[in-house]
Amino acid sequence: MGLLQTTATPDPTTGVDSAAGANRVVATLLEGIGVPAVLANAIGATIVFVAVFAAVYLVGQTIVVPLVDRVLDSRGLEKHARVPIQKLTTVLIVFVAIAVAFGFAGFGDFLQSLATIAAAATLAIGFAMQDVIKNFVAGLFIFTDRPFRIGDWIEWDGNSGIVEDISFRVTRVRTFDNELLTVPNSHLTDGVIKNPVAKETLRLQFTFGIGYSDDVETATDIIVDEAERHPDILSDPAPSVRLTELGDSSVGLRSRIWIENPSRADFVKIRSEYVKNVKARFGEAGIEIPFPQRDLSGQIELPPEHVQQ
Repeated sequence: MGLLQTTATPDPTTGVDSAAGANRVVATLLEGIGVPAVLANAIGATIVFVAVFAAVYLVGQTIVVPLVDRVLDSRGLEKHARVPIQKLTTVLIVFVAIAVAFGFAGFGDFLQSLATIAAAATLAIGFAMQDVIKNFVAGLFIFTDRPFRIGDWIEWDGNSGIVEDISFRVTRVRTFDNELLTVPNSHLTDGVIKNPVAKETLRLQFTFGIGYSDDVETATDIIVDEAERHPDILSDPAPSVRLTELGDSSVGLRSRIWIENPSRADFVKIRSEYVKNVKARFGEAGIEIPFPQRDLSGQIELPPEHVQQ
């Protein structure tokens, strides 16, 4: 008698997935304690949804959030930048937990419908809020790239001031006239931003004009000496002077000096004191700071009635 062999062909319509299995296990336990079958299935799906949501949420809070914190620490982000990103991470964890819980609870059709509605809503909102989304993305770049921080002095598009606050949509800058500018973040990421205080030192330049008859070496020595005497001007890098221009009425000597831990107040104060001291020394040495002069030649003819006899 031959051995009869049979092979089982899986039926995709009757396959048992993990979601249905979990629901049946919970429903069977509820039926065992006297809960009606219909109610047991509904309660079972709800219990599975809550359990899976809680599990995914706890995993996210235990693993994903600390991982994000470590990444933010490695980037050196300040507290004002960390808080919004941490909140956004929590929102994403909740969204993923809800999606996974819907799937395990057997609400696939509902989840698919919800996703379709959400996609359509996102598309409509995206068209209506293009500028807001653009500024939001620009804010993310500011937080991650850190072209400037709160307290920095920045310049852009003819404006300048001290950064007072950075949010995901706008940056608030206090001008040196005490005006508050609210700047969309995209304006600060699409163009060139000058941050003079981004580094630990800053080079200042000023061109002194002397007369053509004045001694260049003497003027150079005075400019360098006053830089070396000023307590807030660094000796390393050393001050330097270069003859940079021969103007219509003056010879231009450009001084280059360095200051440490710069701020706008330091920049203005140190340069003002330095220039004032050099001007005083020029006066003592008889070196002129010339101003433009024009020589007129020719003659003026007057009508005969205006000529005195």
